[in-house]
Amino acid sequence: MSSLCVLRTRLPAAMQRRFSLDVSAPLLRTQGYIDGRWVSAASVFPVLDPATGEEIARVSDCGPAEAKQAVDAAYRAFHSWKLRSAKDRSVVLRKWFDLLTLHKEDLARLITFECGKPLQESRGEIAYAASFLEWFSEEARRVYGDVVPSPARDRKILLLKQPTGVASIITPWNFPSAMITRKVGAALAAGCTVVVKPAEDTPLSALALAELAEQAGVPAGVFNVVPCSREKTPSVGQVLCTDPLVAKISFTGSTATGKILLKMAADTVKKASMELGGHAPFIVFDSADVEMAVSGAMNSKFRNSGQTCVCSNRFLVQSKIHDVFVEKLCRAMDAELVLGHGSEPSTTQGPLINNRAAEKVEAQISDAVSRGAKVLRGGKRLDGSFVQPTLLTDVSTDMICTREETFGPLLPVIRFDTEEEALAVANASNVGLAGYFFSQDVSQIWRVAEALEVGMVGVNEGLLSTPEATFGGVKQSGLGREGSKYGVDEYLEVKYMCFGGLKP
Repeated sequence: MSSLCVLRTRLPAAMQRRFSLDVSAPLLRTQGYIDGRWVSAASVFPVLDPATGEEIARVSDCGPAEAKQAVDAAYRAFHSWKLRSAKDRSVVLRKWFDLLTLHKEDLARLITFECGKPLQESRGEIAYAASFLEWFSEEARRVYGDVVPSPARDRKILLLKQPTGVASIITPWNFPSAMITRKVGAALAAGCTVVVKPAEDTPLSALALAELAEQAGVPAGVFNVVPCSREKTPSVGQVLCTDPLVAKISFTGSTATGKILLKMAADTVKKASMELGGHAPFIVFDSADVEMAVSGAMNSKFRNSGQTCVCSNRFLVQSKIHDVFVEKLCRAMDAELVLGHGSEPSTTQGPLINNRAAEKVEAQISDAVSRGAKVLRGGKRLDGSFVQPTLLTDVSTDMICTREETFGPLLPVIRFDTEEEALAVANASNVGLAGYFFSQDVSQIWRVAEALEVGMVGVNEGLLSTPEATFGGVKQSGLGREGSKYGVDEYLEVKYMCFGGLKP
């Protein structure tokens, strides 16, 4: 199936052409997926290409009734899935990984057309998404309990790990495949079953994953997808966070929404994982390798047009190196950043997800300029939800862009003099997901890495996500960890068994 549309913006003339979503029919699903069946709802909602505003599909608009059906199906399936051997679950996850790899081009095109990111980045996301299925297919066979030395000779103490139960998985639009596999891979490895509610902007990727899960042999009811519109999201979320049959919720999104979900889950005391907002500092010290720091800044800020939760938001550059860093950064932006539709091979910067996102970035730029910031590159919003990659200097901490997460291609530079000053600014936030800094001073590296109040630190590196390492934050950036050997623990309970009456 293909959808044709025209990009009408003030972007380069080469972009004024038709773009076609050509994806093999089995992967372009538009119904909900519940208990191993494709389910239509009473109504549908449109999925738009954010680069053009044109409709690319209409998807079943599931409501609380469908959400309840999915929860019930997951609960029934849990009782058999948890009894499957760890090796069996591992084999199924590995088959799912193989299928994602096989269909990577179609899956990448789905991401580009519903999310807007450049095709090369979308291919990278599919590789990243698949890597979690591979990782957790291996971790499924390494869920170990403990035999604890007993204080008494007539008993043995065992600590058993058992799956939590049904998990509600609520995911964002900016990584529509990887945020699902990072959660679901761990859940299925542990023996849990899931109900996924994808973001209303990007349901097609989630439904394609459901198709491949079925092909991989994931049993009916183990993996369910309930797509819905923005209007029905509250009622669907209510079911997924309050139904007594749901034992666990895992959410990636804003801190404000995470707090609402936690309040709903509190009445039934559900286990919860929250990967919430970030406001990452990016510090460049005088001892830094400037070329390395500029490369790190480009990777950290402009990936997915600045729409990642670990994007650097506040750039702090020490005085002696400030001017040369800014000069080299300007050159890198001129040379590397190309706006356009994500399907164009030359594009490195796609649109923001919608007009609301563009308006937020536009407002932050306007506020900063009104308070004395200088625009060295960009600064303008183009047609639709495209925003020019923007570099600001003479930025102060009273500007909104230094106090609120941007989620867009805005790079504000703050000059600082001392390490203590930089740390004070970096830690002056109620969130702490990721932080980055560049330095060649080994002692400083240890001091700053330990002092930054974040869950993840990139030292001389602007890209740090990998399935082998933990992902998560501190403060109001969330609860729990995803990925790594600890990711499975979020879907497990520890049961203490005292085996007594033994004869010494």
